[in-house]
Amino acid sequence: MVSAVRKTSKGKKIFRIVLFVGTVISLWFVPWILVKAWIMPLPDTVQGQMDQTLSYGFDGVIVYVDEAGKPPAFYTAGYHNREEKIPTKPDALFKIASVSKLYVAVAITKLVNDERISLDKTLSDFFPKLVGRIENADKITLRMMAQHRSGIPNFTDNPDFWKNQPNTNINVLQYALDLPADFVPNEDYGYSNTNYLLLSRIIEQVTGGPRQDYFKKEILIPLGLKNTFGSIDEVNLDDVMSGYYVGINKDFKSENNGMMIATIEDVGIFLRALNDGSLLNEKEMEIYTSIYEFNHGGLAPGYQCMAEYHKDIDAVVVQFMNTTDFNGYQWNLLKITHTRVVKILRRLKD
Repeated sequence: MVSAVRKTSKGKKIFRIVLFVGTVISLWFVPWILVKAWIMPLPDTVQGQMDQTLSYGFDGVIVYVDEAGKPPAFYTAGYHNREEKIPTKPDALFKIASVSKLYVAVAITKLVNDERISLDKTLSDFFPKLVGRIENADKITLRMMAQHRSGIPNFTDNPDFWKNQPNTNINVLQYALDLPADFVPNEDYGYSNTNYLLLSRIIEQVTGGPRQDYFKKEILIPLGLKNTFGSIDEVNLDDVMSGYYVGINKDFKSENNGMMIATIEDVGIFLRALNDGSLLNEKEMEIYTSIYEFNHGGLAPGYQCMAEYHKDIDAVVVQFMNTTDFNGYQWNLLKITHTRVVKILRRLKD
């Protein structure tokens, strides 16, 4: 009996040593900047969090907060353009990257509601030439694409997409062609920018014009949004917030990759309308809810953003940050600091 107890005790001791050593080794590889961002004392104000966020290597930060019953608030830190030492501007234009998927999903919803398209139509119904070039093109429906359940490879995962940056005058769809499907359609989930590239082209095929024209008619004009654009071709470049990539001495704002551009207020107004039902009627809201989400992030070289509605405090929080990196630390810092802003708002609400 004593022997068994000693064995057990010895085993526990060995386990604790192994656990300790393992913990020490794992901590050696922890990106401490992320740990620091989590454990730093929470500031009393959102502006305090902005000033703290700037210390993590970001060149500029803008936050928009729309709490029900209060005027929208803007918070800034850092530079709009670091070379010219121009401070951040709350009305700066910004490349919103994948946040644009929310606008695409709204447009698809409205076309479905107007019976101009069906979510059960297949990719091959719109683009017959893609049969044989995108696996399962005759089985992939618009619904699957909207839900990221198509299995179509993500064109931004192709190394050639990054080798050929900024892909000027290149049909980026080529980076997703003639590849095996990631999975059988509708049997898994896989986020793919190719889905929304194709949905955007379907919008243009059905409406007979640029997707931005349809966005203007169905989204921007009804909401009074005058500072949301289809690309940098439509704006004064000085109004666009500079974008920086860690380790690269370059301003990425002039790269024309066809990305949507908007002010943080325009994104916030759109997000509020999307979530409170004022943008979509009851039937449209039912369709939209079945195909896509109501919050989104966006990431592109030099630009990252987060746009979220938090029901428990009835608040829209949008965050723009104009610094990105290769290892993803800056993206994780965006998520951490955004979460901390929301925590501050919840605390102030109480």
